[in-house]
Amino acid sequence: MSWFDRNTHHWDEWPLPSLLEAKGDQRVSLVVPARNEATTVGDVVTRVREALVDTVALLDEIVVIDSDSTDDTYAVATDAGAVVHRSAEIRPDLGSVPGKGEAMWKSLFVTSGDVLVFMDADLVEWDTHFVPGLLGPLLTRPEVALVKGFYERPLLVGEGAGAYDGGRVTELVARPLIALEYPSLSGLVQPLAGEWAVRRSLFESLAVPTGYAVELAALVDTLALRGLDAIAQVDLGRRAHRHQELLDLGAMATQLLGAVASRQSGLDRSDQLDRAVTLRQYRPGEGRIAPTDRAVPLSERPPAVRFP
Repeated sequence: MSWFDRNTHHWDEWPLPSLLEAKGDQRVSLVVPARNEATTVGDVVTRVREALVDTVALLDEIVVIDSDSTDDTYAVATDAGAVVHRSAEIRPDLGSVPGKGEAMWKSLFVTSGDVLVFMDADLVEWDTHFVPGLLGPLLTRPEVALVKGFYERPLLVGEGAGAYDGGRVTELVARPLIALEYPSLSGLVQPLAGEWAVRRSLFESLAVPTGYAVELAALVDTLALRGLDAIAQVDLGRRAHRHQELLDLGAMATQLLGAVASRQSGLDRSDQLDRAVTLRQYRPGEGRIAPTDRAVPLSERPPAVRFP
């Protein structure tokens, strides 16, 4: 039986009563990293809290990590019932840099869960079954340490988009990288999915890119540390979110390439918080193409277990 057949699940395989029994005395934390997501984060927190905290006690806490937002993300998430922390204010002795990975790494210092579930804050088409679906393999299969979600992910632009057209960086960068460098991970439908779950004991042992590469790096490092069968994936149905502009995707792609290059070289760069590369891009302006330089952070955090 292939890895795909053994370790690919559907979200409705585990009824809530069976998950609650399997959970036992384990604590489960939902972590929502957010930056300027005031328009959507309240809905994410409210719906999950009502379904999985107030109605059934599958989650022990909902924690939003506010990553340098300049809008009302902090207030909206607080009003919706989450515990909200500003990323820069968590362990200030360790410094702070912008980025999704930084927020997720910092969450290890302010959550109590034996299992962490991550959800993006910008979801516009989704449902609360995402959380129990991701928890299913972790709560029922002791050998599994990391679970990725996958789903139909339409590109919400124009008409006639395919069900999976929303994952542009996945198809153009992540999947080719996996094919070239980590072919055993090719069974993962959406390696960059923002909805995933992990045992604390694993995540706190990993170096964490502070930006967009956190998901791919976690897969690569879990493969090296625990083997392929420590990873599972769950079909969550359908998900949609707001999409980034093309030039922003270029910066994301650069971070993926940088994280893989670090791992291929074997260099530990997790103590270089100011590490960055200059990405030159081009924009039209005043009748001609104009170059613009963007500093793309490539910094990583060392395993959180190193810090008391």
